[in-house]
Amino acid sequence: MGSDETHWNEVYEGRDEAEVSWFESAPERLAALVAAHAAPGDPIIDVGAGRSRLVDLLIARGLGPVTLLDLSKAAVEQTRARLGEDVPGVRFVTADVTGWSPDRGDYAVWHDRAAFHFLVEAADRAAYVDTMQKALRDGGTAILSTFADDGPERCSGLPVQRYAPEDLAAELDALAPRRFRLLATERLTHVTPAGAEQRFQTSVFRHTA
Repeated sequence: MGSDETHWNEVYEGRDEAEVSWFESAPERLAALVAAHAAPGDPIIDVGAGRSRLVDLLIARGLGPVTLLDLSKAAVEQTRARLGEDVPGVRFVTADVTGWSPDRGDYAVWHDRAAFHFLVEAADRAAYVDTMQKALRDGGTAILSTFADDGPERCSGLPVQRYAPEDLAAELDALAPRRFRLLATERLTHVTPAGAEQRFQTSVFRHTA
């Protein structure tokens, strides 16, 4: 994914927050899902965080510490500017998750809304899952949202890998046998700021070290 860093910096530098298709002013559903698997004091990581306002809702619920990871420096800096430099319990990381070495191995929740589906190369998916395993505690939760199998084939000019929940579960099991047990799935339709409909699936996994 490293070659996409320039692309994403251009996206975030060239478009206002509400101009990107994935914008949600208040991602309450995802915040509730994360909150269902984390207690105050449990470390959480939001992968591909971009300019998402999920962190605002988590902070408001008293959750965290929260690590925000994105390969776009522009996105990270814009989020830092919105939240303020010294927000307690929030840490900013600019990195490609497929090449990142986790700073800790006790994250309670790994959350990813629409980063994994950009990994169209098998080697990148393997590296991602390896990083996710190293970051999560035993019994931790991975929440992965991707375009559904009937969702868009491209996003922001890039190809994506679409998934039905059972296909995503099979992919994780192939890359990390018996390490991620599927707990729940749901489908949803995201309406973009331009009014287009995008079909997503969200799958929740329990990690076993």
